[in-house]
Amino acid sequence: MTKHTAKTKAHDPRRSASEATETERLTRQRMFVDAVTRLAEPVCISEGMELVHVEYQREPGGLTLRIYLDKAGGVTLDDCVEISRQLEDLLDVHAQDVPPYRLEVSSPGLDRPVGKLKDFIRFEGHRAKIRLAVAINGRKNFTGVLAGVVDETIRLALDNETISIKFNDIARARLINYNGER
Repeated sequence: MTKHTAKTKAHDPRRSASEATETERLTRQRMFVDAVTRLAEPVCISEGMELVHVEYQREPGGLTLRIYLDKAGGVTLDDCVEISRQLEDLLDVHAQDVPPYRLEVSSPGLDRPVGKLKDFIRFEGHRAKIRLAVAINGRKNFTGVLAGVVDETIRLALDNETISIKFNDIARARLINYNGER
């Protein structure tokens, strides 16, 4: 994987305070990721690349904003550096109200993130790991084969059943051992 690192709801009384706080944190996180996506998409397109996915999460070294890129023939370190430089400037202007974070720009690698609804359609038939924000039958982690999309519901074929997952309930999804274009 090629990588470049740069420095830089309504209250429901039935929910516990920690659940409400977690929901609010996830909402703020999604809003920031959506804003970064809107800034990064035109930059990537102008450089002939696909913006695969944007992640913003707390890690042992602090907050990390990770941008995944792809293009035909693969992403080079120079591609990552160029996108990183352009995004740093945009984020310095448009993301002043977020805590300090580390910006990483990289290729998707073998465990390619799947974050757009159209990607779940594009990679139908591939094995994927999906982590949910909301449990289904007490489970949040699933591994199976992407079996299609109906409206905004992802179908995932498990060993002995196919489950339906609402797109907005997905916290994280990745292909397993993906190595090819599609």
